[in-house]
Amino acid sequence: MSPGFAPLDAADADRALRRELYFFTLYRLLEAALLVFFLFGPTTGLIDPPRHDLFARSVALSYLFIAALLFAFGRRGELRSQALTGIAADLFFGILAIHAMPGAGTGIALMLMFNVGAAALLLPARYGLSAAAVAVAGLIAEFLWASLASESEGRTLAEPIMFAIGYVAIATLTSILGRQMRASYDLAERRGAEAAHLGEVNELIIRRLRTGVLLVDRQGLVRLANEAAMLLLGDAAEGDEAPPIGRRSLALAAPELARRLAIWRTGGRSDESPVQLAPDLPEVVPRFTRLLAGSDQVLIFLDDTSLVSRHAESMTLATLGRFSASLAHEIRNPLAAINYAVQLLEESDDVPTAERRLLEIIRQQGVRMNGIVENVLGMARREPAKPEHVELIGFARLFVEEYLASHPLDHDTLRATGKVSRLPALIDPRQLHQVLTVLVHNALTYGRMPGEPARVSVHAYADEVGLPTIDVLDRGPGIPESVASRLFRPFFTTSSHGTGLGLYIARELCRANQATLDYVPMPGGGGCFRIRIAGGSTLRPA
Repeated sequence: MSPGFAPLDAADADRALRRELYFFTLYRLLEAALLVFFLFGPTTGLIDPPRHDLFARSVALSYLFIAALLFAFGRRGELRSQALTGIAADLFFGILAIHAMPGAGTGIALMLMFNVGAAALLLPARYGLSAAAVAVAGLIAEFLWASLASESEGRTLAEPIMFAIGYVAIATLTSILGRQMRASYDLAERRGAEAAHLGEVNELIIRRLRTGVLLVDRQGLVRLANEAAMLLLGDAAEGDEAPPIGRRSLALAAPELARRLAIWRTGGRSDESPVQLAPDLPEVVPRFTRLLAGSDQVLIFLDDTSLVSRHAESMTLATLGRFSASLAHEIRNPLAAINYAVQLLEESDDVPTAERRLLEIIRQQGVRMNGIVENVLGMARREPAKPEHVELIGFARLFVEEYLASHPLDHDTLRATGKVSRLPALIDPRQLHQVLTVLVHNALTYGRMPGEPARVSVHAYADEVGLPTIDVLDRGPGIPESVASRLFRPFFTTSSHGTGLGLYIARELCRANQATLDYVPMPGGGGCFRIRIAGGSTLRPA
């Protein structure tokens, strides 16, 4: 038996024989009615007069009454008890009828042969053979009874012996058939349970597939649809006024999809170019196949192109990670040479004082670039961040001073603000510096109104639950909601000169420090990138 399925009990197996029991009780009722008809009906001359008329009539009427009761209550109670009671009544009244009606004894004995066979079919083998043995014993006892009473009237012992052999043979054969029936029923039940279980598993798998699946008949009605297909069809398939599955027309739910299906059915050509079935939903690539060879029912698979794009992005990011790690490793050598040359120039007395400020800027930026290279290598190697206790108010002011020193802003403004004097946090200062550089650069580039200078502020404070938070705010036009939902996706950019990796790397660096980076639209205009730093000290790998 396959694992996961409960074994079948005797009641489950006997249920298959209820129909046979019904016909058995109906046959018994026919037997009793036939005896009564011959004794009380207009055809009394068809058989020899009974040996004991009153006794024969009493036996026939009693048998008819018991047969009627068994027929009426045959569908109730336990099958084995019903069959045992029935065969006991058959043998008891049948043997008495044979003795009371010797002229019909052979016919009655033949009719009892079916009763014995039916009992052996419905009951276990030992009960069926026992019923045959009782029938044989009853026939022999009746023959001896008639012989002792000198009422055998020419009958010989050969007759009950031949009937005895027939009873045993029919009981053996039908018992074997009954056993095979039960075994076949058990097997069918197990296979049915397994098939039902597999059907549920398949239905769950299809329902949870990321690929949309539709079953369309020859009239263009959608017979089946999984959850992904319902979502990809959009409001046209999910509205409250839409007809239920089975009466929903594909031409109304997705006209373009219905058009492509019609072309595929007539010419066999499949247009697999992406199509958008509903507004604000991703494009899908439809594929068509027949449910069965020669069938008019068609399976339509809707592949979400966004899933393919994300899979391609993940593969590209994995390749980019390896490439960036190799590139960062190669940058370290010339960067180290530049830093060493700057140190030598700073130690030289031939460098004018006015130019030493330029050397200091080169050295600072070289140190910062080296930190960026270390961060890229750390992300590629999945190294954890190196958190330190940082005072965010002072860190924000120092960051603004360094940024202004290395990036002249002309008419733009950049300032650091804070409501408290001290704001401690636990974070890797190098990675936080890199994140703020990306955010401030984006704010100065895109966060300005047309024709006006940019005004950017780095605001450090504790949020409503006490977590250290840094906001990078601008006074620009803000970011549309459709763009804001994709800001942190890799390679997404609205600029022809950008790579689309700055915000993605910034968020990954924040995650490495158990911090969050989100875009928050401002009610009065402008945009805000918010860094919320966790209060714990356990940091995850980058």
